[in-house]
Amino acid sequence: MTDIVPIRTALISVSDKTGLVEFGRALEAHGVKILSTGGSAKMLREAGVPVTEVSEHTGFPEILDGRVKTLVPQVHGGILGKRDDMAHVAQMREHQIAPIDLVAVNLYPFEATVARGAAFEDCIENIDIGGPAMIRSAAKNHAAVTVLTEAAHYQAVLEELAAHRGTTLTLRRRLAAAAYARTAAYDSAISSWFAGQNGEDYPDKVSFCGTRKQVLRYGENPHQSAAFYASSPARFGVATATQLQGKELSYNNYNDTDAAFECVAEFEPPTVVIVKHANPCGVATAQNLSQAWDSALACDPVSAFGGIVALNRTLDEETAAKIAGIFTEVIIAPDATEAAKTLLAKKKNLRLLTTGGLPDAGEAGMTFKSLAGGFLLQTRDAGRVNAADLKVVTKRAPTEAELRDMLFAFRVAKHVKSNAIVYAKNLATIGVGAGQMNRVDSARIAAWRGKEAKLDFSGCAVASDAFFPFADGLEAAIAAGASCVIQPGGSIRDNEVIAAADTAGIAMVFTNMRHFRH
Repeated sequence: MTDIVPIRTALISVSDKTGLVEFGRALEAHGVKILSTGGSAKMLREAGVPVTEVSEHTGFPEILDGRVKTLVPQVHGGILGKRDDMAHVAQMREHQIAPIDLVAVNLYPFEATVARGAAFEDCIENIDIGGPAMIRSAAKNHAAVTVLTEAAHYQAVLEELAAHRGTTLTLRRRLAAAAYARTAAYDSAISSWFAGQNGEDYPDKVSFCGTRKQVLRYGENPHQSAAFYASSPARFGVATATQLQGKELSYNNYNDTDAAFECVAEFEPPTVVIVKHANPCGVATAQNLSQAWDSALACDPVSAFGGIVALNRTLDEETAAKIAGIFTEVIIAPDATEAAKTLLAKKKNLRLLTTGGLPDAGEAGMTFKSLAGGFLLQTRDAGRVNAADLKVVTKRAPTEAELRDMLFAFRVAKHVKSNAIVYAKNLATIGVGAGQMNRVDSARIAAWRGKEAKLDFSGCAVASDAFFPFADGLEAAIAAGASCVIQPGGSIRDNEVIAAADTAGIAMVFTNMRHFRH
């Protein structure tokens, strides 16, 4: 028995009417009877496509302001009835239920309604009931029914109609899977919104949904597979980026590019961030991007080779020329000038991404991390420390210049894997210690890297992402040349650490906020 199922009757009810008229005309050309509702029927009729209103087909009018129009046996019986089950066929004839072979439904725009900040009642009215019911019915009975949930599916169906006068089981199964994925995502959006309305950050059950943007060549390593999915609502960054040139991004490229762009968004003046293996290896703020690049690169030119570069301004030609002077994997910026694009086009393997904007570093949101058998869910680290938040704990208070460098260094430390130590001078990193098992090693490694690059550490600021548990970490920073330190505080040995700072004559401030990044 062939798996080709002919399409004689189609039910079309869509909110997104992209391609609707063309699809309707094509179905008409194949002799398909079209049932439709509301705006879909009106658009098709005005385009000259013959349409039968669902209410005429069922003999039951739309009621309750359109809340009930397809929730009737003539619709769901026509979709769910098994064509090869004689009992089903007999019951359909008895109750005058005609088979429906194709269901094209996309849902009320609930997600878009929430995204534009609509009132509670408007959001409620944009929760589709009949649409998901029809989609799920059609997907369940995909042995006999073709279900389409987005305009992108139309062409595949029309191609099979032209070739076979019906659809194949392979296509119907694929469309059924897509249908259940769509209703799951829809329900996920609704449940998340309801939880938010009820003030529940962590409801008993939580779900996430994403839309696949790209299947990647491999994961973190070649023996792993991977794909990139965009979530909603979108944040400016890799999910919104347009890739203007270069080969496709890898799993590690995506991860590192995201880390770089989130870091650069912390700063208001022109800033450049260079990231390698998810850690900043150079960050600088200056009067323009070109100067910021020079200072960021100086921090660790060895690690910058093959790195990711993020900018918080439109990439200009002068800065692009400097970045192109070393091997760079990815450049990401809100935009790029035509001159910069033309210059970088000569670098065929370099990926240039423009995002259209910067993420809000203080924006609320959730992040999650997978574990064996589950995941951890937490709010995004949107914490930001300003001068007014600081508590001077030493005899000497910092100068204005020291204060600027300390705040700069602490914002960078927020994006460095813990244990994190960051040295900064003149609004540029001069040493970064990341991911060590103790804070002393982070302080020593950061200083060693900076001095290998022949940078001047005298009078620099040092930031620690968490408190110094002992004075030895601070003493390592003092030995490197630090004249001021910014740290969260909160150790049971804070008095010892403060005493060590006073003995050395340096200034120290507490933030009362830590920035662990694991």
